[in-house]
Amino acid sequence: MLKPYFKEGIIEAGCDEAGRGPLAGPVVAAAVILPPDYENELLNDSKKLRKKELEFLEEVIKKEALAYSVQEVSHTKIDEINILNASYLAMHLSVKDLSIQPELLLIDGNRFKPYQGIPHECIVKGDGKYMSIAAASILAKTYRDRLMTALAQQYPGYGWESNAGYPTIKHREAIRQLGATPYHRKSFRLLPEQLELF
Repeated sequence: MLKPYFKEGIIEAGCDEAGRGPLAGPVVAAAVILPPDYENELLNDSKKLRKKELEFLEEVIKKEALAYSVQEVSHTKIDEINILNASYLAMHLSVKDLSIQPELLLIDGNRFKPYQGIPHECIVKGDGKYMSIAAASILAKTYRDRLMTALAQQYPGYGWESNAGYPTIKHREAIRQLGATPYHRKSFRLLPEQLELF
């Protein structure tokens, strides 16, 4: 089972993002504060869970968390400030929106831009180590996957309902055939040959 906390006796918020690598759509971040004595053997890194498990855990987390927030930063903002800064912004927005002020942020990954003087710890592969980060990874992923599935109805052919905008062979082939959509990230290399798409 994942660890329930990094430091005992303080309010910790786990933070993670989904959608740093896709060619289209927003980046989404979540922040989650779990009860101090929380236990859940099913919680794990969202990438290791099947769709049904993700959807089940999403509901459990929303019901049992002391506080949670999911926020998105648009593809146009990503193009404006770059994906790393957009990821930080999404995390900052999710922390800001929490109904409880955390005393420590547990960040998945090795880099973070400090937020409002709240101490933070960067933990590489933290979504496979700490429950609050795993919970955040699940909320961010399920929210973003649903969003991309909805966008796939508007722009069929790119496979967003299954690839969530990531650069799969099918997705890149669709860009070649159909061109880029308004939701594609212009600052990203959409095709290896960098065709003029816009």
